[in-house]
Amino acid sequence: MTSVNPAFSRIGEENAFAVLARAAELERQGRDIINLGIGQPDFKTPPHIVDAAVKALRDGEHGYTDATGIAPLREAVAEDLLRRLDVEVASDSVLIVPGGKVTMFMAIQMFGEPGADIVYPDPGFPIYRSMIEFTGARPVPLPVRETNGFAFSAEETLGLMTSQTRLLILNSPANPTGGVTPREEIDKLVAGLANWPHAAILSDEIYGQLTYDGLAHQSLLAYPEIRDRLILLDGWSKTYAMTGWRLGYSVWPKPWRDLARKLAVNSYSCVNSAAQFAGIAALKGPQDSVAAMRAEFDRRRKAVTVGLNRLPGVRAATPKGAFYAFPNIAGSGWKAKALASALLQDAGIATIGGPDFGVHGEGYLRVSYANSLENINRALERMRDFLSRPATARANA
Repeated sequence: MTSVNPAFSRIGEENAFAVLARAAELERQGRDIINLGIGQPDFKTPPHIVDAAVKALRDGEHGYTDATGIAPLREAVAEDLLRRLDVEVASDSVLIVPGGKVTMFMAIQMFGEPGADIVYPDPGFPIYRSMIEFTGARPVPLPVRETNGFAFSAEETLGLMTSQTRLLILNSPANPTGGVTPREEIDKLVAGLANWPHAAILSDEIYGQLTYDGLAHQSLLAYPEIRDRLILLDGWSKTYAMTGWRLGYSVWPKPWRDLARKLAVNSYSCVNSAAQFAGIAALKGPQDSVAAMRAEFDRRRKAVTVGLNRLPGVRAATPKGAFYAFPNIAGSGWKAKALASALLQDAGIATIGGPDFGVHGEGYLRVSYANSLENINRALERMRDFLSRPATARANA
């Protein structure tokens, strides 16, 4: 058989989709599965957004668009960033892409090569490391610690930077931990990055509108001193319950944005045209659905934190953003992936083991509260029953 590029042997996966498939298979077998694994809102896309896509299709918007996205959508993104973040962005620095991963792929492809270092959050979204290793660059994990409220440390981040660092990846609010890095820590980081002017920065802010307790999201776009090397990742999936629409955007320094445009032309050509009109309706239409979803996530966040902390051998920090809790299960006697597997198979609860998010993920589970409060409470009861069994203390697979 003809051999393939050996780089493909280094590609990882996102285990949340494997867990989703396994949960679906168990459901087909008649099992009652509560899914706290997948990271997608359980709400439907707001009707006015759906209506905009239907109208676009009926109006004949069936063809290719510009590889960078239609101009009205790029302009709507720029207007939204000004409204929400008080940051001016030129519409011709915006690139419309099919979801958030595409921006990761493009940025890591641009700066990843043998001999380069790329610093990324750990525990963090698994595609970061997967794509870094694919390019042949050296992955440098930035520990995201429970003792620091799952915020990244400016001092620790800067301590990992070297002359070989080509790209620094940051994520706040964070997947899988729910951590939010406070402004004062970001201020320190940006000041310190002046000593590393050769390093590009990818800021994954896909959960930027999901913060709680009055905590404001601090975007790296607000720092003009790094704008010439900053790539912003954002989109519609989490904020507007549009995961299946595959619609995201990124903001680039203009020289790199043209390189990203070329990658688009060489890979997916353009984003689905009707989905782009839906994106305009999302940004320019009423925002009350965003507030309502955030309020419901907040209610679930509080319930899941209280419930997890009542489980034997478990402690859970209160998430400050996104829709994930990242409980510490070290006191349960289980390894994380073994516990996640047993919870799914024996208790009918889908979660994700912390090691699926990096080398620093052992001892933790990711629990998504993007499910109904009723289901969350049912899952917590099942977890309590499961962890209270005598055999649990002996399990250390």
